[in-house]
Amino acid sequence: MNKLNSRVLNFSHKANQFKHKELAHLIHSIVDSTQSKFQANLLLNDLSKSGRLDEARQLFDKMPSRDEFSWNTMIAAYANSGRLNEAKQLFDATPSKTSITWSSLISGYCRNECESEAFVLFWQMQLEGHRPSQYTLGSVLRLCSTLVLLQSGELVHGYVIKTQFDTNAFVVTGLVDMYAKCKRISEAEYLFETLPDRKNHVLWTVMLTGYSQNGDGFKAMKCFRDMRAEGVESNQFTFPSILTASASILANSFGAQVHGCIVQSGFGANVFVQSALVDMYVKCGDHNSAKKALKSMEVDDVVSWNSMIVGCVRQGFTEEALSLFKEMRSRELKIDHFTYPSVLNSLAALKDMKNAMAIHCLIVKTGFEVYQLVGNALVDMYAKQGNIDCALEVFKHMSDKDVISWTSLVTGYAHNGSHEKALRLFCEMRTAGIYPDQFVIASVLIACAELTVLEFGQQIHANFIKSGLQASISVDNSFVTMYAKCGCIEDANRVFDSMQIQNVITWTALIVGYAQNGRGKESLKFYDQMIATGTQPDFITFIGLLFACSHAGLLEKGQYYFESMNRVYGIQPGPEHYACMIDLLGRSGKLKEAEALVNQMVVEPDGTVWKALLAACRVHGNIELGERAATNLFKMEPLNAVPYVQLSNMYSAAARWEDAARIRRLMKSKGILKEPGCSWIEMNSQVHTFMSEDRSHSRTAEIYSKIDEIMMLIKEAGYVADMNFALHDMEKEGKELGLAYHSEKLAVAFGLLTTPPGAPIRIFKNIRVCGDCHNAMKYISKVFLRHIILRDSNCFHHFKEGNCSCDDYW
Repeated sequence: MNKLNSRVLNFSHKANQFKHKELAHLIHSIVDSTQSKFQANLLLNDLSKSGRLDEARQLFDKMPSRDEFSWNTMIAAYANSGRLNEAKQLFDATPSKTSITWSSLISGYCRNECESEAFVLFWQMQLEGHRPSQYTLGSVLRLCSTLVLLQSGELVHGYVIKTQFDTNAFVVTGLVDMYAKCKRISEAEYLFETLPDRKNHVLWTVMLTGYSQNGDGFKAMKCFRDMRAEGVESNQFTFPSILTASASILANSFGAQVHGCIVQSGFGANVFVQSALVDMYVKCGDHNSAKKALKSMEVDDVVSWNSMIVGCVRQGFTEEALSLFKEMRSRELKIDHFTYPSVLNSLAALKDMKNAMAIHCLIVKTGFEVYQLVGNALVDMYAKQGNIDCALEVFKHMSDKDVISWTSLVTGYAHNGSHEKALRLFCEMRTAGIYPDQFVIASVLIACAELTVLEFGQQIHANFIKSGLQASISVDNSFVTMYAKCGCIEDANRVFDSMQIQNVITWTALIVGYAQNGRGKESLKFYDQMIATGTQPDFITFIGLLFACSHAGLLEKGQYYFESMNRVYGIQPGPEHYACMIDLLGRSGKLKEAEALVNQMVVEPDGTVWKALLAACRVHGNIELGERAATNLFKMEPLNAVPYVQLSNMYSAAARWEDAARIRRLMKSKGILKEPGCSWIEMNSQVHTFMSEDRSHSRTAEIYSKIDEIMMLIKEAGYVADMNFALHDMEKEGKELGLAYHSEKLAVAFGLLTTPPGAPIRIFKNIRVCGDCHNAMKYISKVFLRHIILRDSNCFHHFKEGNCSCDDYW
């Protein structure tokens, strides 16, 4: 018997080293022994703890006599390893169930997050007269914490009070953790403060972590100070929590003090603590300290390296991020699916397609392309570099797409000018059952604004409100921009007024919106209000301001704002600002001053500047200066037809027919084609497009009949066709018909046919509206009592009662 005891004790020290045959022989020896219960239980316990459950069960089944310890050990072993069905079968077969038996099974269900089964057993245990122990309650409370089961946790809390466990430090710690995880930090705080004995470092750590996880870094810092004042020691779980809290409020100095405590406490070599230190310094922007902490780590930890790479990307050190990645590979660190997204973000920022393709190959080679996080980063990286085809290919091959996958591609299409594809993809996303988030909503609204599809934008707005998504300044700014660009400036203003916070983007969107909708003076008032709030204008704000001054003819105001850019705000004017000033001077007839400004520019004049000067020359008939502007445009934009057409029209207006013909021949010889005028109107979520003299629409006969009616009625009201905008090689009657069938007139005819009486008609055109159509729209608005909103390539024209919003600008 002594020899058998020795063998059993030897096995308990080397359980994992015994081979199957040796174990089988030992089991046989124990079973045959007349005094084997103690040895059998000892061996059963060791087998269970070493994970050899099948062999433990073999011993259990062969034991001639089993006691309470035997049954509980086997049930606990199955439950803890997740083999719950087998645990439940043994539980049901147990001849005598004790509180330990119930707790063992309940603990297994809790550990495996089986909510309903765990609570059924918990309440059934009490019904059968067994009182849960502190460990039973601890298991159930951990389940409530993990699954954020506040209501169930409150019921358990009631039982804790009823059974007077509310002074038990172990149970109260579980309650504090449960309430903190359920975002009820005040209840957690109350329990923590009222517990008589608070010398337990686990309790303090749970409270501190609760503050940190609930976004109260300052209280977490105070808790840490109080903990040290109470003489309670911190450990490898406390330090990461307080470092996370310090990072959340960018308390770099406090984090550095904690670093000192870590070194003093002897936890400086703990990999989890070191990783938290790197992360804290990274998030606080202390790049050098983060690098020192990383280099001092005795064991290379991929989490720490990932944190460092993420920090480099966020702080703009993209090349260093790539260098760290290369070093990770040289150290043969096990790169994971969190590493690659940060590296891909670096490549996107650097516009480094060559290395991007190489990293993509490495991702495929190592099998990480199956990870959703990596796939999303690949789509985003290709989209940001303008390679939408590659982004689409990665997207198509992703087996598991989430809202981020769709958002990356939709945003890519929107930001690369493929606005129609962005909207189609968004519709596919909704059909696939993916609910949009704030980021994709903002991107889709950009596409709506550029395509001026108001109805689609309004539907998105309605669905956004219904969804209950939290409002964000980004989405609200996109709504303001969308409504402003669709000519609904009042709706843009309503969204603006409903916003709790406005930033410079919000104000700028409204300033630009009012300017583009012909309400320049109101635009300037909003600028004054913005300055009064303390919001500083930016580069784009001044473009909107100068545009407003230009279209409102406010020369002195425009000059004041232009000069204040650099003098007051330190913003260097760009070509766009100069173009607005030249346009303003040109509209005011000050061509010499406009030319002088071009010559004085501190930046090289680009196409927008020369186009503004050419347009001013066309209005005032300054052919010499117009030739200079056109010549520069020929060099900068050799395939752009606009300068050729404008210069040719200037020659024609001056009766210089040979020069006009020469420019037309030059266009033809270079294969330059004038962009055809195109107008469109949205009706019942469908866009109807028209070209000049277009007869492809399904309702062509009705449209042309309506045109005849319109022309007859507006002529009676005083309209006279402006032949300067007609083709020159036609008879007078042909010229009048040609003007009557311009694309914007066809669109307005369709609008009159399909919209309810008195409803506004919204038309959009890809180039500037011609003078004849502009004049005709005034008469149409008066005769048919309609508000016609026409957006061309320059601005909005609001026609009401025979007037246009831009009438005062010339």
